[in-house]
Amino acid sequence: MRDTTLNTDLSISDVFKRIPGVALMLFVCVITFAILNKDFISLANITNIGVQSAILLMISLPMTLVIMTEGIDMSIGALVTFCSVIGAYFLAQTHHLPFAIFMAVMVGLIIGVTNGAIIVYLKMPPFVVTLGMLGICQSLALIVSDGQTISDVGESIGAIYHGHLLGVPLPIYFAIGSYAISHVLLYHTRFGTYVYAIGGNRESLKLAGVRVNLHHVAVYAFSGVMAGLASVLLTSRMNSGHPTAAIGMEFDAIAAVIVGGTSFEKGNGWLFGTFLGVITVGVLRNGLNLIGVQSSIQVASIGLLVLVALLLDSFKSKA
Repeated sequence: MRDTTLNTDLSISDVFKRIPGVALMLFVCVITFAILNKDFISLANITNIGVQSAILLMISLPMTLVIMTEGIDMSIGALVTFCSVIGAYFLAQTHHLPFAIFMAVMVGLIIGVTNGAIIVYLKMPPFVVTLGMLGICQSLALIVSDGQTISDVGESIGAIYHGHLLGVPLPIYFAIGSYAISHVLLYHTRFGTYVYAIGGNRESLKLAGVRVNLHHVAVYAFSGVMAGLASVLLTSRMNSGHPTAAIGMEFDAIAAVIVGGTSFEKGNGWLFGTFLGVITVGVLRNGLNLIGVQSSIQVASIGLLVLVALLLDSFKSKA
């Protein structure tokens, strides 16, 4: 009888240890904001959190893969902005939505491939390369838009963000589709296996005859494509292209990935953890808005969230 109780206690302890810090933080945030503001747990507000988190999820998923390769993409926020400006520019010029979307995604792909090629073939640090690309994209967005909002985009683009299908906002479908694609790539293809190995055991891949450099560049190309798609939602949300719209969003994306349990070392990553991280950041921002906290303090709150989640995981691993 004593042994059974001991085994039960151990199993409960093991289960608790496996709960990621981000899940605990999400629970605490939800309970706290539900107490502080009764409107927080309304269906309308929960849906609003999902819609607002769609763009962040779309860039956090590829950021997960990038970090799993022991890299980082500091340019993704500025790239979303640049792609949004490009899409808005061509939409204003041609009023042809599919062409504008194509151009936005192509620009994202080109920048992503450029990032990857410089990092992989010139063996330059990812932080330095993507930080430089951040400045380039930000500058190009200002040049293309002449520093002004591109607003003559018509009404068709707005339907993407503000439309509904079967009563569900379209951005939710974008988020679900992005997660499904990332999940299949990472867990059900050779490419995903190579992503794990690039960060964990690159040399073994080379010995196996795998074209490691090509797959490594493909990770950044995927990041660029997802940034281009995310820019479509951003343009639709504002019904315009603004040269600074997503600047700084890379901070939220990196925070969501790290809080979600992805490590900068040894190719450890978890897409569902990233999803939880994105929702936690979304809940935190939404809740702070509801209780009237200034945006400048919200940034500090997200930084605090990262530290607390990592500390929780550290304490549990030592327990």
